[in-house]
Amino acid sequence: MLLGRKAELRHLNNYYDREGSQIVVVYGQKHVGKTTLVREFMKERAGYYYLARACSEREQTYQWGMQMIRDGYEMEAFPAFRDILIGITRKGHGKKVIVIDEFQNIVKASGDFMKELVSFMHSHWNREEVMIILCSSCIGWVENSMVTRIGESAYELSGFLKIREMPFEDLVERFPNFRIEECVEAYAVLGGYPGLWNQFDDRLTIQQNLCRNLLHPDCALFEEGERLLTDQLRELGVYNTILASIADGSHKLNNLYLHTDFSRAKISVYLKNLIELQLVEKVFSYDTAGKDNVQKGIYRISHPLVDFYYTYMYPYQSELETLSVGEFYNRYIMQDFRRYVTGYFKQVCRQHLSRLNDRKRLPVQLEVIGEWVGKAGELDIIAQDEMEHTLIGSCNWERPTTYEDYESLLSCAKKAKINADYVYMYSAFRFDERLNLETKVRTNLKLIQVSDF
Repeated sequence: MLLGRKAELRHLNNYYDREGSQIVVVYGQKHVGKTTLVREFMKERAGYYYLARACSEREQTYQWGMQMIRDGYEMEAFPAFRDILIGITRKGHGKKVIVIDEFQNIVKASGDFMKELVSFMHSHWNREEVMIILCSSCIGWVENSMVTRIGESAYELSGFLKIREMPFEDLVERFPNFRIEECVEAYAVLGGYPGLWNQFDDRLTIQQNLCRNLLHPDCALFEEGERLLTDQLRELGVYNTILASIADGSHKLNNLYLHTDFSRAKISVYLKNLIELQLVEKVFSYDTAGKDNVQKGIYRISHPLVDFYYTYMYPYQSELETLSVGEFYNRYIMQDFRRYVTGYFKQVCRQHLSRLNDRKRLPVQLEVIGEWVGKAGELDIIAQDEMEHTLIGSCNWERPTTYEDYESLLSCAKKAKINADYVYMYSAFRFDERLNLETKVRTNLKLIQVSDF
């Protein structure tokens, strides 16, 4: 099922409708839905799909050639890349679509592949038009190494399309049987990755899904949190150490240094690699006058499944082997899970605010939405319009929201030296009576329960 990818499909259609041949690079994190997108795009169009293996050039051509023979093409056992591409264009009518998934596996093993691809494209310029889609799950490689690796062939690329995670509202549509609270919990584990959504069943509770479809050794997701690293990184021991340390609460460079005993220079290099892969993010507070109270540059695991794995599974590997799944959940997850979900509830709330902003349902038209992380408190939401009218907000997932929380939010804004024009407070539970009464006299205060989503 393809959800929420209309803009991406339009983007591909625009390239297809252009005169002549094109090469387009489509890339994004594993499980984000690239293959589903290109399959949808290829419907009712003549074309061919090939998933490149991590192997030698000779083995690659053998595997590709054998696949084409199985599909009814006339092909030698070890064809040249040019023969493969020409063979594809001979079938069907009209502009052909050739999708090469995980194409970096070919480029890394063959220095001539991209040259042959470009030569093939130009040789068909006046006869057979083609649209070649090169897909990759290696974000860091595409953004930082690919152009250098392929050299002058980079000038022949028609464009790039980065497939990003899907928003919370699409997950809600994907799981109609979940309550909205369960959708938030699912988002905290699976994020905006539709390939991961397919592993959950909304006829089960979140606890049942975690036990059956993530914590059980026989399920598809059991080792996926670590596999996202092993597919792209070496020296897994170093990355495991850093990620486990972040999950355990070491969010600053100095904390990581004290925990791991690695040099700060070494930690910085490995963090840079994790950030390029979009598995870790460096969070900077919204720029305010209260810089003396701000925490500078804290690190968080940005991929929800990786975060869950290093929070609950990696530290307790022995217990995962010796306890039943139910016992493991009750002992290590049940009491802590609401705290864990809190960080992702904040993301959901910021997305909700952004959606209201896009629909012009806020008192101001916001330009920037962020957060402020202070030494003695934080603003979950801080946003401004172009005239610097400021909206601040809190996101409370763990308990009912009280008037004291409102006072604490204003106190934190004062430390950040922010004059708040509007205050939005999100909660998974009810708001106390005094806070509800406050909205009667303060028109700039808005209270939003998760059920309002």
